[in-house]
Amino acid sequence: MNGPGKETLRVLVVGGAGYIGSFVTHQLAEQGFEVLVFDNLSTGHREAIPPGIPFIQGDLADAKGLRSLFQENSFLAVMHFSARALVGESMENPLLYYRSNVAYTINLLDAMVGARVPFFIFSSSAAVFGAPETVPIPESHPLRPVNPYGHTKAMVEQILQDLSHRGALSFVSLRYFNAAGASRDGNRGEDHCPETHLIPRVIRSALHGDADPLEIYGTDYPTPDGTCIRDYIHVEDLARAHLLALQYLSDGGPSTCFNLGNGRGYSVREVVGAVERVVGRSVPIVEGPRRPGDPPILVASSERIRRTLGWAPEYPEIERIVETAYRWHSTHPSGYAGEADT
Repeated sequence: MNGPGKETLRVLVVGGAGYIGSFVTHQLAEQGFEVLVFDNLSTGHREAIPPGIPFIQGDLADAKGLRSLFQENSFLAVMHFSARALVGESMENPLLYYRSNVAYTINLLDAMVGARVPFFIFSSSAAVFGAPETVPIPESHPLRPVNPYGHTKAMVEQILQDLSHRGALSFVSLRYFNAAGASRDGNRGEDHCPETHLIPRVIRSALHGDADPLEIYGTDYPTPDGTCIRDYIHVEDLARAHLLALQYLSDGGPSTCFNLGNGRGYSVREVVGAVERVVGRSVPIVEGPRRPGDPPILVASSERIRRTLGWAPEYPEIERIVETAYRWHSTHPSGYAGEADT
């Protein structure tokens, strides 16, 4: 990376034991960054952090502990992956989401700004757009969240804009669409409990058959086959965008937001078909009602990040994404827990 000296290339990865955070941690380490992972392990896994990477088990609720962390360490940047991210849960318990995703992020930002850390990279979400007026969705689309989860992400983006305007930090907010997939070697992947992401759920149903059918939430959406359409981005492609965002900020790029998706949408039924082709088994299905807060279609326009950062996905096809996910889930049926036992 051009600009800062090697001694300043230390990055704090908050939520670095989680699915996306651990992939970013791996890539940062491979590129020669000094990385410190901060995670409370409520949903993350110690085994997902690369060997030799320093780890602090802590919580963003502990404002005093955060201030001490920044007083004792010098960082070039903070990458923030720690958040609650279940739309349905946010509808049922909105205060939990405003506390965890907004109030605790303010604790982190307060400590960071006090220590004069210059760069912040935020894990935002397509949920900030709500039900889109245009597809693919550009960054300029109005932010109209339809669930508390989306509102929390939009609120943090506003806080970051206000801090940036007064010169407290520079930020990049990456609005994820649907992260999916696993590492090429099958040694790293998704491990959530409960698992809510579609591709792992479909793979599980394909492997277990009628004993574990896939429930499709809503088959009467205004889409060609009646099921929701989403933009799936491979986790390695997503992680690489974070390193490009850090380079962009280090080179003096102004604070901004980027959509992060492949620019192609797949319906739930199309994902089921892709899994069936990869696994070679049929997927048993149970049709259920819509989930509150689910927009019918979310597909990204990724023109801005392609043009500005030179990013392009290495996994644009749904089958390739599914292949990597299947390799992980078929060889790690217990997720990282299996590794901890060996």
